[in-house]
Amino acid sequence: MPSLLEVDDVTVVFGGNRALDGAGLRAERGAVTGLIGPNGAGKSTLFDVICGLRNPTTGTVAIGGKDVTKLGPARRARHGLARTFQRLELFGRLSVRDNLLVAAELGPAKRKAAQVVTEIIERLALHHVADHSADELPTGTARLVEVGRAIAARPHLILLDEPAAGQDHTETDRFAGLLRSLADDGTAVLLVEHDMGLVMNVCDELYVLDLGKIIASGPPSVVRSDASVLAAYLGEV
Repeated sequence: MPSLLEVDDVTVVFGGNRALDGAGLRAERGAVTGLIGPNGAGKSTLFDVICGLRNPTTGTVAIGGKDVTKLGPARRARHGLARTFQRLELFGRLSVRDNLLVAAELGPAKRKAAQVVTEIIERLALHHVADHSADELPTGTARLVEVGRAIAARPHLILLDEPAAGQDHTETDRFAGLLRSLADDGTAVLLVEHDMGLVMNVCDELYVLDLGKIIASGPPSVVRSDASVLAAYLGEV
């Protein structure tokens, strides 16, 4: 059975500079996969390629065994992909509840959108801010709402770009539990994150990107001791 997400030999060239150089990875159903690397390594560019915001110069992207390389973001979303961004992209004037409702109404019509929203608010413990405007929220809570909005679309594959930024230790620990529960539900989670404690504790598989190339991959226990990874990014963890 193919991996839910298969990225093969992706190269992206900007004006002669290779932002990605033959990068590839897999994300499995029921697993949290981490993508790490120093700033400027190409992580967000790879996310843009996976979700259809940027066309690769060469290479392919497949979701659920279907080649989606030439499909735009909306059609990839119909294949079960959802994404959060490094920069918060909430509807600031809408309440938390309405931010979630927008996504729930666009998801598969198996349950009423309002019921989906209620379940997400309970799951993410957002009761105390459910009727607050998104632009009133502290950063850590706002990022949690953004993840909730992605969940509301009921994706099979979710891409999370630095979702723990701005969270305190308690929030990060709770967020790790959320990631594991998403995987336990059968979702494939692909995570870009600089919090190495979170990454090492929650990920089943890691890919390390440096200068546009995947330089290491494997379980966190293996990757964290790889000499090339230590040199490029991790240092002493």
